Amino acid sequence: MATKRMTVGQAIIEFLGHQYTVDGDVRVRTIAGTYGIFGHGNVAGIGQALLQYSIDEPELMPYHQARNEQGMVHESIAYARMTRRMSTYANAASVGPGATNMLTGAAVATTNRLPVLLLPSDTFANRAPDPVLQQLEMPHDASLTVNDAFKPLSRFFDRIQRPEQVFSAMLSAMRVLTDPVETGAVTVCVPEDVQAEVIDVPLEWLADREWHIRRPRAERSALEAAAKTIRAAKKPLIVAGGGVVYSNAHDALRALVEKTGIPVGASQAGVGSLNWDHPQYLGSVGATGTFAANRAAHDADVVIGIGTRYSDFTTASRSAFQNKDVTFVNINVASFDAFKHGSTHAVVGDARESITELIDLLDGYTVDGGYQQSYAKDLAEWHSVVDAAFVDQKRDLPSQTEIIGAVQAATDPRDVLVCAAGSLPGDLHKLWRVRDPLGYHVEYAFSTMGYEIAGGIGVARADTTRDSVVMVGDGSYLMLNSEIVSAVAEGIKFIVVLIQNHGYASIGHLSEDLGSQRYGTLYRTHDKSANTFSTGDRLPIDLATNAESLGMDVIRIDTTPNAIADLSAAVKTAKANPRATLIHINSDPLLYSPSGEGWWDVPVAAVSTVPSTQQARAAYEKAIAKQRPLLG
Repeated sequence: MATKRMTVGQAIIEFLGHQYTVDGDVRVRTIAGTYGIFGHGNVAGIGQALLQYSIDEPELMPYHQARNEQGMVHESIAYARMTRRMSTYANAASVGPGATNMLTGAAVATTNRLPVLLLPSDTFANRAPDPVLQQLEMPHDASLTVNDAFKPLSRFFDRIQRPEQVFSAMLSAMRVLTDPVETGAVTVCVPEDVQAEVIDVPLEWLADREWHIRRPRAERSALEAAAKTIRAAKKPLIVAGGGVVYSNAHDALRALVEKTGIPVGASQAGVGSLNWDHPQYLGSVGATGTFAANRAAHDADVVIGIGTRYSDFTTASRSAFQNKDVTFVNINVASFDAFKHGSTHAVVGDARESITELIDLLDGYTVDGGYQQSYAKDLAEWHSVVDAAFVDQKRDLPSQTEIIGAVQAATDPRDVLVCAAGSLPGDLHKLWRVRDPLGYHVEYAFSTMGYEIAGGIGVARADTTRDSVVMVGDGSYLMLNSEIVSAVAEGIKFIVVLIQNHGYASIGHLSEDLGSQRYGTLYRTHDKSANTFSTGDRLPIDLATNAESLGMDVIRIDTTPNAIADLSAAVKTAKANPRATLIHINSDPLLYSPSGEGWWDVPVAAVSTVPSTQQARAAYEKAIAKQRPLLG
């Protein structure tokens, strides 16, 4: 067998450069490139390999420099989502804080079912220098390192203790990365001495390899049973999740609902399943849903979940579906999700393939005209409410809703809206009028403060024909803004709309609803005697200058009645600018978006000496009475 003599680090990089994902007639690199922050654990291993190939074979493995390990994983995740899970990045870091900085990213990837490859260095396999710098010593387990923390966060985990283990480890990694059921964070730890060791690698292992995305068809009997149940429904509702987007089932879903008249409500990941103005699209559903979708959910007799994992926000903490005879049909490529909540019909199969077969099985079935008129009336009412909420009220401090409306109006249909945490995801879920299948990119499975800027860069890297528009609050901006430098270094154009509200607006609102009076959520000086941040002066924070110092072009929106008009003009200016641009605007965090009649279960203290908490507890006890123990 022909072989090539190389280090383990070189073998990994050359192997990754020859992996391809195939879906139908689409063939792309599985690993589009490698992010890396090199420390003593990988500078002479993975780092040396990247250097060598940049000289010998520059196209083999593009390298991108990052400023924070968590940020580079977020960029990779965003890229993976924009490519519908067909392509992602490898992420190399040194053992110790470099590796553990990637833990949050691993959790984001696995929770969102998005592929990302993590290559943290590890302590010496030969234990010659023991303990080595950054080694975690545990007296009861000499084999334990900080990288073991990745195990509960990864869909696949391995540690290459001997050079010859690289073959099976990397093949297994690729299998999981390209499997729509198994995918998530894949972690392969490589001890720093092993990275630099020599091995004879079979050329067959280094050759181009294709990984075909599986689109499994569901069992015919399961689809027929589901179709029979749907045919008997008077008020069915489809809950579209991320599986619709990832399987590119938009056209199939559109054909199904236009043929049957069944309305659709979307989860956060499912926004984009249909465009906002489609007559069967009722908008978002659940805790942050529209009242059009939530009213349909309340009365639905058959709920058809397609590619959704039914998070607590999607089900409004199991309070959304109130029909006592409701039946659930769950279509999902993963049996874990298809069988959730005691579903009556679990259809395990690809979303696109399953919908296509359902169209034929439901031939001749349409929902009653009265039902169509009812949800159309609610939808028209909701659109009117949003139209009114978007109107510029000429306030010095506009509402977040007005800001969203201005950004919406100034962007193009193919632009990608990026967000993750705070009050913005809830408002965007029900207010953003998506006009493209990939136009809405909100990381809400883990709702990670700090994802936004890194995610926006990943989106921009994935598709340069669209503008990546990040909307972020000051809280999330402060969590992780360092990747701005990475974008500036590579000349990546993206737009950030930074909403300054001097605190944690989302938790402040929630805290107030739960009787905790926004405690600990305001950016103010500390009153030590009262042990509070609620009464001090506002902090003299200037985040616009911070972004400017990191190399971004900055547009400041003055606090005047023209703020919204100025914001609209600024977005258009930023879109015309070839450089990365941040727009800074102040808002009033006490002006809330329209209610979608959803609810979210956050327990309130059962006993308290605080009157506001007592009142909140009474309201909470009324709300939990609507929860259903099971869905189906």
